[in-house]
Amino acid sequence: MQTEPQQQSAEKVLRVLVFTLMITVMNATMFNIVLPQIRTEFHLSFSQVSWVTSAFLLIYAVGTVMYGKLADSYKLKHLLTFGLIMFATGSLIGFFAHNFGMVLLGRIVQAAGAAVVPATSSIIPVRSFPQEQRGRALGISMTGMAIGSALGPVLSSLLVSLLDWRWLFCMPLFTLIAVPYFRKYLEEEERESVKMDWIGSGLLAVTITLLLLAITNQSLLLAVGCILFFLLFLVRIKTAAEPFIRPGLFRSKRYSLGLLIAFLMIGSGYSFAFLSPQLLANVNHLAPGLIGFVMVPGAIVTAFLGKKAGILADKKGNSYLFYTASVLLLSSYVLFSSFAGVSPVLIAVFLIFGNVGLSFMMISMSNAISQSLPREQIGVGMGLLAMLNFIAGALAATLYGKTIDGGAAVSWNLLNSYPGASVYSNIYSALVLVILGLACLYYMQFGRSSLRGLN
Repeated sequence: MQTEPQQQSAEKVLRVLVFTLMITVMNATMFNIVLPQIRTEFHLSFSQVSWVTSAFLLIYAVGTVMYGKLADSYKLKHLLTFGLIMFATGSLIGFFAHNFGMVLLGRIVQAAGAAVVPATSSIIPVRSFPQEQRGRALGISMTGMAIGSALGPVLSSLLVSLLDWRWLFCMPLFTLIAVPYFRKYLEEEERESVKMDWIGSGLLAVTITLLLLAITNQSLLLAVGCILFFLLFLVRIKTAAEPFIRPGLFRSKRYSLGLLIAFLMIGSGYSFAFLSPQLLANVNHLAPGLIGFVMVPGAIVTAFLGKKAGILADKKGNSYLFYTASVLLLSSYVLFSSFAGVSPVLIAVFLIFGNVGLSFMMISMSNAISQSLPREQIGVGMGLLAMLNFIAGALAATLYGKTIDGGAAVSWNLLNSYPGASVYSNIYSALVLVILGLACLYYMQFGRSSLRGLN
């Protein structure tokens, strides 16, 4: 049972966490808009300038699970201090960059520091709040991601219309404001320091890097390399005295199936961030700036409802929130499938259903997965969950892109008759089946157990 001072400290930490999440998510997406300017200034090819985003996401994904593992041995306040200072250091490198090498270095250093935020965004609510308040805490932390997603493209467009694109590097400097608050209010018990398995972590890092590169570049050779390093990683965690990830973690059926559901959920939900802008550009012929404004309402409503979703999970259970999310996602996908190509105003409404549903589902799955983990493995377990989010997004973007390139002459949904929208309609029709499948998987492992109070 928490004392009143502990509860107050936890609430303050949660508010600071929302702020840092907002800045981090904004930083991850803001540079997509200025890639053409960077390419022109440094005389780069499309593949070269794409590393501004790709390198950030690679380090971000690997760093997330690394910080998650370190959180099982070291205090979060120390990890957050280190990570946010490194985040700011990368920003300064990028701001004063006079060649592309420095720009890339700045993004890499930024990612190495920023990865501490998603790694701890689910750990802090789990450790700082009792189980009956955990859903609400996860919901509040999710608002930071939603606000960051909403403001990132808009603020980026505003800044580059007034200032040089290098000023985008200055945004993360605001996270330094959060450091003293984390150090003051983040109360933790003493943690037992264990030896870090750097060989195992290195093998996992190379595996993830090769996987994301194989997906991005569609390279069979990189995919083979990924498999080889993954096999070496499996051998390492089975033979090391203190492995980076204990094999027993995956013997939990609830945890393993939870990761699978979350992976497929994020992959399908990535359609809102990747597929919808393509639809608006290629079928509705909207300018890039207007596309950002179409996507803003969904993010704003998601941010507003995030706290309420968490409270709903605490009062009625994760299963209730999950099935509510499933209904919202199904509604969004059915509407997109039936009316892809309709007015951007209506698409903005479809995105509200989708973004809110995805947020609700992320809260419910984070809560359910955290409850399936022993306390001493929450850090690495939730870190793996966050890492899979990035992999799911990268894989989904490739699959969606390939499908769009292939096109479709006929829409599977007979209600859709908009010229050029058939391929988008078919993808959303397939996602309807994905969500129905996820609902069945969830019921088999988590839905039944809710009757026994496990959820």
